[in-house]
Amino acid sequence: MGPERSLAAPQTRDHGSMTRRLRTGFTTGTAAAAAAKGALLLLVERKIPTQVQVELLTGDRIVIPVHACAREGEHQASCRIIKDAGDDPDVTHKAQIGARVTLAEQTEHPQRGYSGESVNRAPVWITGGKGVGRVTKPGLEIPPGEPAINPGPRKMITRAVREVLAQHRLQSPVKVEVFVPQGEVLATKTLNARLGILGGISILGTTGIVRPMSHEAYFAAIEASLAVARASGLAKVVFTTGRRSERYAQLQWPRLPEAAFVQIGDFFKASLQAAGQKGFEEIILAVFFGKAIKMAQGVPHTHAAKSSLSLAALAKWTLEATLDREVADTVQAAHTAREALHFIAEICPEVIGHVGRRIVSAARSYAGAPRHIQSVIFNYEGEIIFDSGGSHSP
Repeated sequence: MGPERSLAAPQTRDHGSMTRRLRTGFTTGTAAAAAAKGALLLLVERKIPTQVQVELLTGDRIVIPVHACAREGEHQASCRIIKDAGDDPDVTHKAQIGARVTLAEQTEHPQRGYSGESVNRAPVWITGGKGVGRVTKPGLEIPPGEPAINPGPRKMITRAVREVLAQHRLQSPVKVEVFVPQGEVLATKTLNARLGILGGISILGTTGIVRPMSHEAYFAAIEASLAVARASGLAKVVFTTGRRSERYAQLQWPRLPEAAFVQIGDFFKASLQAAGQKGFEEIILAVFFGKAIKMAQGVPHTHAAKSSLSLAALAKWTLEATLDREVADTVQAAHTAREALHFIAEICPEVIGHVGRRIVSAARSYAGAPRHIQSVIFNYEGEIIFDSGGSHSP
C-alpha cells in the first residue's frame, strides 16, 4: 500500500509571474468506495464513522469525511459522501454520492497473519440505484444493460468492502448499491445521453484523484465519444470545438446522427490521433475563424493560454496572398480574429481559403493513415465562409 494522502492536497500552477495553489479532489468512484466502506463499517462496528480511509487505484490512501450514515435494517445501511472536486470545474462538485450496503449472514472466518492486506474473497455485487446512469450503447468500458460504474470504481469499491471484512475476520457476501440523489439532474449537464448513458451520471475514475482542470478527464470524454461513434457503425465524425460550433455544424449535416458530432475543445492533435487510431474514414473539422488560425499553424492544443491568436502568422499569409504590405500590416494590427476576419472578408477573402487548406494539411499529419479530411470555417454568425470539400458553398 502506498502512503496516506491528505484530502484535497494542493498543487501549483504558474500563470506568468503569479503562482496559485490549486486543490486536488477525489472522483465519484472514490466517493462511492468511501460511502460503501462507511456503510459497512456501521453494520459491523455498530457505530457511525465520521471519516473513512480508502485506497486509491494508485496505491495511495485518502481520508474522506462522512456526510451521513444510517442503518436501514438489521443487515442494511447507507452512507453518503460529499464529492469534492477540488478546484476542478466539475458538475458533480459538492454532489452527494451514496452507497447502500446489504450484508448477508455473517460467518466467522479467522485469517491468521493478517497484515492490513485484504485476502478476503467474499462475493461483492455492485449495482446502480437512483441517479446512476445505465449504459444503452456499445463502445464504452461497460457493456449495454449495466449501470455506468466504470471498472476503476468497481475495483475500489470491492477493495474497500473486502478490507473491512478482512479486518473483522468475516466472510460474508455483500451487495453494494451506488446511488446519487441528484444524479438525474446532474446528468443533463453532461454528454451522458449522447453516449447512451441514461437515467443519471457515470461513476468514474482512473486514479481516484481529480486534478484541477484535468486534461485527462476532458480527453477521456472525447475518446468515449469516438468509441461510441465507432461502435455505432459510423465511419464519419464531425469535430467541433464547443457547443456553439457544434450547433451550426448540426444544421449543415442534419442527416448525421448525434453520435457523429464530437466536441474536441482545444485537443486538436490528440483528437485527430485518436480518430485515426479508431479507423474513421472521414473527419470534418467545423470551427470558427479564431480556432481555424491556430489549427492552420498546426498548434496541438489551441487554448489561448497555450497559443496566442497568432495574428502575425495570419498577416504573413495575407502578405503571401496579396503581396500588399499595407493590407498585411492592417491584419497584424487587428485586436482580435473577429476584427481581422471582417477586414479580410472584404479585401482578400482568398486568405480564408489558405487558412482552411492549411488546417487540412495539419490534420492529415496528425491523423496518420490516409483518410478524407475536410475543413469548414464559420464566421461568427454561423455562416460557412470556407469549405475544403466544396459541398457547402458560402
